[in-house]
Amino acid sequence: MKKIVVINGHPNKESFNHALANAYIEAAINKGAEVKYISIGELEFNPNLEFGYQKRMELEPDLVQALETIKWSDHQVWIHPIWWLGMPAIMKGFFDRAFLPSITFKTIKGKTTQGLLTSDTARIITTAGDLSYHEYEKTYHLSGLVQLQKGILEYCGVSSIENNFIGPLNDLTENERLQWIERIKEIAINDAI
Repeated sequence: MKKIVVINGHPNKESFNHALANAYIEAAINKGAEVKYISIGELEFNPNLEFGYQKRMELEPDLVQALETIKWSDHQVWIHPIWWLGMPAIMKGFFDRAFLPSITFKTIKGKTTQGLLTSDTARIITTAGDLSYHEYEKTYHLSGLVQLQKGILEYCGVSSIENNFIGPLNDLTENERLQWIERIKEIAINDAI
């Protein structure tokens, strides 16, 4: 049975990102996967890494549980909107506080790093209000995607990552949004196999 964690970085429970997460979870469970859900906006933690890496802050229980869930999974699904060409602040704060040395990566002899996450695969689903994929790629060089895929997940050991981009959301009709929900269900079914 595939173990999937769905992590939603959108802080608004009424967002399209939450609808996408719910659709993914429902389809993956129906296909036989074991699925756990993390809604970063609902976690209780200080998103500010106050001392950088000079002094370790105690991890709040929600962060400890989230890390255990992520480490438990075979497949990670990250869903978030693109805000200012990156992720929402609460999601960035989650990474700053939880993805720390000796927890999700370690430095070997002060030179190279080794990722400590053992999930075999991941998927990144991003939404954009007024940005097309073409503009995101050509003008902004997939900046937020590079940050999450290369700078965080691959750095921490996740090796096989697929991406899905949905946008511009502001131009989608209600029917087109429903089509995306169905597409995400299809993706979840394939991921669950």
